[in-house]
Amino acid sequence: MGFPGAISATPGGTYGEGSGPIWLDDMECKGSESSLSDCSFKGWAVTDCTHKKDAGVVCEAGKNIIGNRQFSVDNSLGLSDDLGLLFDRGDGCDFNITVRDLSEEAELMFCVHRLILMIYPEINLTNKSKNLSVNLSQTCHPHVSAFLRYFYTRQIEVSITSAQCLHQLAFFFGVKKLMEDVGRVFTLLIPQDNTFRTQVSMYEYAVRTGDFVLQENILQYLYWNGEFLLSSPVWSSVSFHMMDALLQRSDLIVRDEALLLKALERWIQDKGDEINSEQQVSLLNHIRFLLIPVDELYEIQFSSSALHQKHEKLYLTGLLKGFQFNVLPFSKIRNKMDNRSNEYLPRIYTGNEWSVLINDTTETADDYYYDDQNNRLRIFYTPVHTTALYRERIVQWRAQVFLSAQECSDYGISCHSFPATRFLADGDQNWNSSSIRFSNMLILSCKNENNVFHVQDFRVSVISANSSMGLPNPCPDNYSFRFVVRPEFI
Repeated sequence: MGFPGAISATPGGTYGEGSGPIWLDDMECKGSESSLSDCSFKGWAVTDCTHKKDAGVVCEAGKNIIGNRQFSVDNSLGLSDDLGLLFDRGDGCDFNITVRDLSEEAELMFCVHRLILMIYPEINLTNKSKNLSVNLSQTCHPHVSAFLRYFYTRQIEVSITSAQCLHQLAFFFGVKKLMEDVGRVFTLLIPQDNTFRTQVSMYEYAVRTGDFVLQENILQYLYWNGEFLLSSPVWSSVSFHMMDALLQRSDLIVRDEALLLKALERWIQDKGDEINSEQQVSLLNHIRFLLIPVDELYEIQFSSSALHQKHEKLYLTGLLKGFQFNVLPFSKIRNKMDNRSNEYLPRIYTGNEWSVLINDTTETADDYYYDDQNNRLRIFYTPVHTTALYRERIVQWRAQVFLSAQECSDYGISCHSFPATRFLADGDQNWNSSSIRFSNMLILSCKNENNVFHVQDFRVSVISANSSMGLPNPCPDNYSFRFVVRPEFI
């Protein structure tokens, strides 16, 4: 982190616990990285830990120099304001920047100070040149002045409408720090556009500029909101590159795998000749036929869609593997699978059979059950697994809901916002618990809005699962939990 005298790192919140969101978890650093974000990790804000695991550092003591005490006078903020006024007045400017749109029908001229721009070696000004031309879409022209003013003040306002233009300008001028800052701010602004148009456009731009952090942040939001994305008008405009990335993920949230297959078929049909046969096959191979409910799997073989007819062998192979997965012991199937295969790992399926909403607008008092201790409970049932072997065996899940700090305190649970929940499991144990585990998820979303803003994973056993949840969110007192059961073979 830039400090020259670090002696050692300390885990476990040795020097106190932080607060707020936990951005980085399960870090795998080699020591050669230039920043923490270059290390391998699960994804921004994807965590299952608490602040009790916060990291600390031991630093070597500095030398105490007696008699040479110094005081710092810092008026840098005032200097930033003064330089901003200098840009606004344009006094003494000696360098011109011309901004044209791509059709060259509109042109803007800005006069700036060479000395200010020379602070940024990335711009690579020559001593002789007094002009610089930039081609930019006309929709970005209103944001150029604010961007150039940033060179003077190091301050800029970023909005959902300006983020891509500012990022593009920073990329053109080579100002990497601003690119990173705009990318981080945009990540916070992502939920503002429920149409997904801005996110899809920004992702494609991040691919062109090679900004992998921005790509991953946008994709993570789209994984979380996959159920809404595939039913939105923007679905047909998603690129092959993005579709390929979406379909490979197990943290994609959809109602079920059959619905995802239908959405992919619709997307391929809408794309027409734009997607060749080889690309179609590569995308269809990402569909997890093994996890399609068996009754829907049966219906697929009677599909008369053009895509089914064109790739009949691929479909039949997927159907056969799906039927085998439903009726054969997993131990028999597993040794025939590719060790790297994800085809038997569930995504986050939100179908009614596998999830329940808590604190939803459709809830009534009758949805809750009160036990002898007057605990407020929500009870629902799921099969042990999606396969036909286990569908008749049931697990009961109980959600205990806390509405106040006192209720949480009574159970020794730390709740940062309300309602909070704790989930417990019991039920039919007449199955081999050593072969199945639950990797359950808790999804937070705003009521009446198509956006998921946080997904919390549980590390639980098959026999019991409990967790409490309470995080800062964009819709306080107006959000819902969705608890999703995800059984998988070990």
